[in-house]
Amino acid sequence: MTPSDRSSARLAWARAALNLPYAVLEPASADASFRSYWRVNAGDHSLIVMDAPPAQEDIRPWLDVAARLAAAGLQVPQVHRADAEYGFVLMSDLGNALMLPALNEASVDALYGGALDALLRMQTCADATGLPPYDEARLVAEMELMPTWFVQRHLGVTPECEDWDIIESAFRALLNNAAAQPQVFVHRDYHSRNLMLGSGKAPGIIDFQDAVRGPLSYDLVSLLRDCYIAWPEQRVYAWVEAYRQRAQAAGLTNADGATFRRWFDLMGLQRHLKVLGIFCRLWYRDGKRGYLNDLPLVWRYTREVGRQYEATAPLIALLERAIDERDLRHANEAA
Repeated sequence: MTPSDRSSARLAWARAALNLPYAVLEPASADASFRSYWRVNAGDHSLIVMDAPPAQEDIRPWLDVAARLAAAGLQVPQVHRADAEYGFVLMSDLGNALMLPALNEASVDALYGGALDALLRMQTCADATGLPPYDEARLVAEMELMPTWFVQRHLGVTPECEDWDIIESAFRALLNNAAAQPQVFVHRDYHSRNLMLGSGKAPGIIDFQDAVRGPLSYDLVSLLRDCYIAWPEQRVYAWVEAYRQRAQAAGLTNADGATFRRWFDLMGLQRHLKVLGIFCRLWYRDGKRGYLNDLPLVWRYTREVGRQYEATAPLIALLERAIDERDLRHANEAA
């Protein structure tokens, strides 16, 4: 189906779903996937049409997770109509106000407070039964994006045999760290670009279709070591310890502070290694160059945390040699 055909099909579907023959769709947003979102005026309120081309996206996981989160009392779009065959969903409109632009020194404690409240509710109340496990195969596949897309494609460096030994050793340490944690409902991309501000304290939650059952600290580090905004280390660890105490009171873990901090650090390292690869793939494969601008912060997290742990320090040294003085925001034009 051509883009023009898809546009016509989307408009026809929305008009039929709304019973509004003259409805007009306006772009609302797009994300790092193939999905796009369109706003439509439905009289005294607006609604959103999600367009997920079936050849690239399956909306059934999105619908399943939306129902789980809604049942847990979390703020997610309400589904009015869905068509899995054609990849369209008509849903309530959570607005345009992402959390990220609103974050600053004065607002962060209150905004993160709401996000952490929602996270605790998600981990204690959302049903994770039957969700894909965030198991070793899935975690390894994610981390392998880093040498493929970041090291080889973006940096133009081919690892030697001994380099692969270093990479695999670090990966093993990160896998062991993930496996040691309590397994809970994991949003898998819980950060300020996927949280919406509304009229109350609780944020609206979006982009949840990749939810899994996985490590307790994953969504926490996704939020507190956000790939798009950074906070002082002391402040981050204060939030981490406060959350650990709440998670302990809720019966999610009995880990002490040092153990929980290690879980958090190394889980974040796994995520940021993955993201180094994903952000490069988004440019070289999908033509979305803007994500290269976010590589320096992701690399900063990776380096600062990885250096602290004996099992991952050799990997950081390897990556430092590969990067050298390079500006990571610049594409490898030879790739």
